[in-house]
Amino acid sequence: MLVCSIYRSSRKDEMYLYVDKREGLKSVPDALSEMFGKAQHIMDMPIIKGRKLARVDVDNVLESIRDKGYFLQMPPPKEDYLLDLYPNRPETGVR
Repeated sequence: MLVCSIYRSSRKDEMYLYVDKREGLKSVPDALSEMFGKAQHIMDMPIIKGRKLARVDVDNVLESIRDKGYFLQMPPPKEDYLLDLYPNRPETGVR
């Protein structure tokens, strides 16, 4: 079992960092910290093999934290099919 601290990005919606609570953010590279923005603490959570997480595989989280010291959860991809609903709609207004 690993107790993770989870942080939300101040710059990118739905981007999260998972880190070992004991280590905090000290293993996060400077370039990633710069891109991530201010890390806003969301919660601490015990992570164990087999636990279900909403958008990420728990084994990937544990492996990444063990190997790199953090796991970066990227935002889900935008739903491009929504753009096809209004093909004649200009960028600045509705027809």
